[in-house]
Amino acid sequence: MKIIVCVKEVMDPDAVNNYAVAGRLEIGADGKTLTQTAIPKLMNGYDEQAIEAALRLRDAGADFTLTVISAGTEPDKMLKHAAALGAQEIIAIAVDPAEIDHHSVATLLAAQIETSGGADLILCGRQASDDDQGVVPALVAESLGMPVVTLARAVELQGEKLRVTRVTPDGDEVVEVACPAVVTISNELGDPRYPTASAKVKARRVKPTVVTPEDLNLDEDQLHPRVMLTKQFVPEVQGNCEFLQGEPAEIADQLIQRLKADSIL
Repeated sequence: MKIIVCVKEVMDPDAVNNYAVAGRLEIGADGKTLTQTAIPKLMNGYDEQAIEAALRLRDAGADFTLTVISAGTEPDKMLKHAAALGAQEIIAIAVDPAEIDHHSVATLLAAQIETSGGADLILCGRQASDDDQGVVPALVAESLGMPVVTLARAVELQGEKLRVTRVTPDGDEVVEVACPAVVTISNELGDPRYPTASAKVKARRVKPTVVTPEDLNLDEDQLHPRVMLTKQFVPEVQGNCEFLQGEPAEIADQLIQRLKADSIL
């Protein structure tokens, strides 16, 4: 059995939020990219949970090879983290993220998966923390002719089928799907594990396999973006805070009267 996890490198969302709250998040002269070079890059959190979902299948006794793929520039550190977690193979598709969109990314990932002989299960994060679109997994599934199950909080392997527990607004939903399939993992899966110190040391010596669009027989027309970023800006955030004074009972009465006056109650 072969499981492939597709991952994306993103700016640390906590650091981005801290810069934004402090009023130090700035867009460059091109109006599209951030100027802060001190913000670290790391693996998208949802994708890390997708790796965790694969590792839990291994913990349950499933026998498979785990491959982690990323499309972007210099994802070496992130992919070595995947190797430290337990990936037997790490692959980097060398492409400039600024020149592609989600359709292009899906085309690259699907082409690499086909070139490498396919997969029995493809796991992805439910969305990326930087653009929050969550469309790449569905596009990969469409390209490969696989069913897709979204927002999984648990994945179990039962013979040649998967039993997936999905998160919905009305509660959990359990579905079965035949392999090969694409499954997106939600944060309700739980916290991913940390690699051990010895695994980190071993992963330092692991080199990712680097492929190019040419290696995948993809030309510029196939990777031409359909969605173009024209402008990015930091919205102005304003907030007003008023403290109520008095004893707890008095404060409660004041709060109720204020909420009624504002038609909230």
